[in-house]
Amino acid sequence: MKNLLIFIITVLVVAGLAFVMMRAQSASLSKQPFVNKEKPENLEQDMPATKQVDTIVLGEGCFWGAEKRLEALPGVIDAEVGYADGRGHEPTYAEITKSKHKSNPDNYAEVVKVTFNPQQISLETIIKDYFESHDPTQLNRQGNDVGTQYRSTILTNSPEQAKVANRLKDEFQVLMSKAGYGKIVTVIKPLDQFHPAEEYHQDYLLKNPNGYCPDFSTGVTFDSKPESEKVDNSSLLSGKQIVIVDSQDYCPYCEKFKKDVANDYQGTIPMTFRYASQLDGLETKTPTWATPTILFIENGTETLGYQGYLSAKEFYKALGYFKLGDSEAFNVAFQKSTDGRFCKQYEIFKDTPDGVFVDKLSGQPLFDTRDRFNSGTGWLSFTKPVDGSVTYHEDNSFGMQRTELRSASTGIHLGHVFDDGPNGKRRYCINATVLEFVPREKL
Repeated sequence: MKNLLIFIITVLVVAGLAFVMMRAQSASLSKQPFVNKEKPENLEQDMPATKQVDTIVLGEGCFWGAEKRLEALPGVIDAEVGYADGRGHEPTYAEITKSKHKSNPDNYAEVVKVTFNPQQISLETIIKDYFESHDPTQLNRQGNDVGTQYRSTILTNSPEQAKVANRLKDEFQVLMSKAGYGKIVTVIKPLDQFHPAEEYHQDYLLKNPNGYCPDFSTGVTFDSKPESEKVDNSSLLSGKQIVIVDSQDYCPYCEKFKKDVANDYQGTIPMTFRYASQLDGLETKTPTWATPTILFIENGTETLGYQGYLSAKEFYKALGYFKLGDSEAFNVAFQKSTDGRFCKQYEIFKDTPDGVFVDKLSGQPLFDTRDRFNSGTGWLSFTKPVDGSVTYHEDNSFGMQRTELRSASTGIHLGHVFDDGPNGKRRYCINATVLEFVPREKL
């Protein structure tokens, strides 16, 4: 009996030890990471993570316009102006613009660092835009900007970028040669270091809304249109014409001019938009490397030209010189003169058919014949203007207290308003020489 008890105790001890060892082994196994034997050990090398952001540094002359244009490309995250590829002096605007560095091959170049999402825009698209947006055959200059700081250069961050850039350079050379241009001098090399420009240079065009965008594009593109699709300028060779030199890429000054002036223009002199490469047949004197450039042309020859953005007031005064010349109408519009009583234009306009009188420069409606009446004064008279068409100004000239009227669209002087109209209404006394008449059926 005693031996049986000892045997049972021994079995229980051994079983207990075995149970403890099994629990310990199980706990140890539970701490080991799960291994999927079907997953290849080099999976990360076979399937690298997608690169979400890349950069390229481009030099194409003055960096202000290039920054704004490149930043407007869909897929570009940011464009930052700066200096690169120089040595021996400080990378600052004050230093690189010194005359002693104008021909210095070690001068820093004005460049733009472009940060982009390769999933939204390809490097090839950016470099194509780069070549199309300046003249890569000009050595150390772009237009009137002369010096090594304005050199054409592409600074890469990898052999793959350099391969794409060189391929596109070769392709563009073929197109440039066909168009009669010389050798492309763009230097393609690895980026050493990018030095951000001073803060006042960043987003310069945004901070300075009244100016122009340098535009040195040649008109040659990777998808150049055939000869049969080029613009026809025959209609611009006769009579008076307004030609606006527009940018092929984004230019905030061009967009501002369109918003402030061109979109509302309804004048009788046609306004036409062209690129600098589309002025064949026209005789121009004003350089067209700035956009916008406003050209006033008569019979195919430039009479007046202005580089850069013009406000509505500035544009319409220039148009006044061009359209009205040295005339009574110009003096009335811009010198606040007054028509003679019962002048020739008054006699023409006092009995017109049903219609609207418009601003002689902008074509915007000012007065309706339905509000016209004969005041017997010798000047056109109306009981009211077209809503929103005029502005009111205090006039104390000649020792009198009067209210002057100006056109809201052009700012030209129209006349005065008095309180002696029919049936207690106002009398808008208007100079006929600054108006044009449009029959109602043509509105």
